Amino acid sequence: MTGSRDCIFCKIVRGEAPAHVVCEDERTLVFMDIFPVADGHTLIIPKAHCDDIFGADPEDLRAVMDRAREVAGAIGRVLSPDGLGVFQLNGAAAGQTVFHYHMHLIPRNHGGSLQIHGRTPGDATRLAEIAKRLGEALRSASG
Repeated sequence: MTGSRDCIFCKIVRGEAPAHVVCEDERTLVFMDIFPVADGHTLIIPKAHCDDIFGADPEDLRAVMDRAREVAGAIGRVLSPDGLGVFQLNGAAAGQTVFHYHMHLIPRNHGGSLQIHGRTPGDATRLAEIAKRLGEALRSASG
């Protein structure tokens, strides 16, 4: 677990910044986006810092993708969206705003917004509730 002192995601990994955590393992951390564009907007990060996909350890990339598949299933079971957007942005020109490799999982419903970044902070109680429900769904699916 290496990290950049000023990176907000590294601070979350170290427990120095709050987050609504869904689950974690040795390599990854899953938490709710605090500026969600939809209920269930989830972020998956490697615990080790890297700015983008180009600098990421291949094992971390595999771990993030494996975890994304699991979390996507939990989102489907818990929230029953019409679809699910999976996004990963690299560089400011691509829309990356936090320079720690991460993946967005965004539940989508017909007629809803197709944005990737929200502009309004999510309701903390609602974020905590969804994080808890997703975590429970992941635990029940694994055993």
